Amino acid sequence: MSEIFTDVLPIFLLILVGWAIVRAGILKANVGDAMSEFVFKIAVPLLLFQTIAQADFHGASPFRLWVAYFSGVAVTWTAGHFAATHLFKRDRKIGVLAGVSSAFANNIFIGLPLVGRAVGPDGIVAMSILLAVHLPIMMIAGTMLMEQAERKENGGGGRGITEILLQVGRNLVRNPLVLGLAAGVVVHLVGVPLPVTVNTVVQDIADIAGPAALISLGMALRQYGLSGNLAIASVTSAFKLLLLPACVLAAGHLLGLSPEWRKAIVLTSSVPTGVNAWLIANRFGVGHSLAASTITLTTALGALSVSLWAFMLG
Repeated sequence: MSEIFTDVLPIFLLILVGWAIVRAGILKANVGDAMSEFVFKIAVPLLLFQTIAQADFHGASPFRLWVAYFSGVAVTWTAGHFAATHLFKRDRKIGVLAGVSSAFANNIFIGLPLVGRAVGPDGIVAMSILLAVHLPIMMIAGTMLMEQAERKENGGGGRGITEILLQVGRNLVRNPLVLGLAAGVVVHLVGVPLPVTVNTVVQDIADIAGPAALISLGMALRQYGLSGNLAIASVTSAFKLLLLPACVLAAGHLLGLSPEWRKAIVLTSSVPTGVNAWLIANRFGVGHSLAASTITLTTALGALSVSLWAFMLG
């Protein structure tokens, strides 16, 4: 158990450090915003590039990993939507946001450094494969379902599916994570190693991706907080921290994933809700307090949930 805390606690202590830096007035929150931009646009893309470029997949197919993870997402998203619309009698748009908040894990800022510490290189390979499709699938699903909910409430108004897909596609081709993964695939297929000096620079920047991501996330938490909707946020938080990893674990066993890949996707599914739930709330102007409360609750309880799943995984 002490080994689990050695892997898990530093992750959440770094988030706490970022929060304390802003809380004490040492740095302003906008410094954290700038740091998160660096993480998202430079450090993590280089980490993904290096991982894919040097990875040995041992002939493993990524499709079983994707099916295992996203089957868990589908179950949890549906449960969150159903709880919001039937148990709490909220409208369809809040239902979509409850589904997003229940199923959208913070894989980049928390999952990636956590899996790197707890699983190692094989886990980073699994995370890279997951991240190659995670953001596109989740953002397309969230946007399309929210647009559909708006059309039903507005009597048929709103954008069509083609327009939504084109917009998401344009955003993705400029996404630094997608570009980093694509470049890594090219280098991997070509089979020509990077020059030693270039590889050293890439390695140095990739090494700071995890700590910088966690500190910047902690600095950003000041803008969230608990702002109402505590009953429904408690349910979405429970779905996120317990139901999603349970479904992913079951699917991983049924599909015969390797222990390292199974541990990687279960651990990353058990981390707190990602800020993308807040971004979708901002985009559609609905459910800000639900998204903020779920992010805060899951982050506050995340160390316990991650430790629980790490212990169950052995």
